[in-house]
Amino acid sequence: MKMSLAATLLLAVLILSSAVLLKSAPHPASGAEYTADGQMKIPENYRQWTYLTAGFDMSYNPNAMDMGHHMFDNVFAMPDAYKSFLDKGTWPDGTVLILEGRKAEGRGSINQKGNYQSTEITGIEAHVKDEVRFPGKWAFFIFGDAKTAKMVPANMECYTCHSQHAAVDTTFVQFYPTLLPVAQSKGTLSAEYRKESATPAQK
Repeated sequence: MKMSLAATLLLAVLILSSAVLLKSAPHPASGAEYTADGQMKIPENYRQWTYLTAGFDMSYNPNAMDMGHHMFDNVFAMPDAYKSFLDKGTWPDGTVLILEGRKAEGRGSINQKGNYQSTEITGIEAHVKDEVRFPGKWAFFIFGDAKTAKMVPANMECYTCHSQHAAVDTTFVQFYPTLLPVAQSKGTLSAEYRKESATPAQK
């Protein structure tokens, strides 16, 4: 059955319009990328992602060694993952969170008190959610000063610590001031965190 000239023109207009929309639409941020031997590639543009928080001299181990200097750590999330968290209170599959360490500086330029972050990066770690690739859905990667990193073995303490203490989906949302209220309002806080953070009167 032959199409009329008007129908043909309308179809052509629709195809061209779709092509323009697809070309102009922003591409969603991709998740982690890996080398042929399964090492994760460091996301080169992570500092353009959504900034979540900065910690100062934080340590989850009471017996942690004193490094002799102060440290900052900065946390970044993929923009699409951040938007999804705001909507649902949980992280979507494909999420990548980056922890960047920087040495704290004291006096410099006009600063006479307190600390600021140095330009030197002391380490980079990634927390990646991939429900197909990883048996526990999440995995850690420690880059140091390298561009690629192998997955941290699943029997390492970091996995247990996150499972037992993380506020949402094995991530420490309790330290992300813009996301903790979201998780509270969405009712997505883990049972472990709720129990841990309950006051004596609530237990």
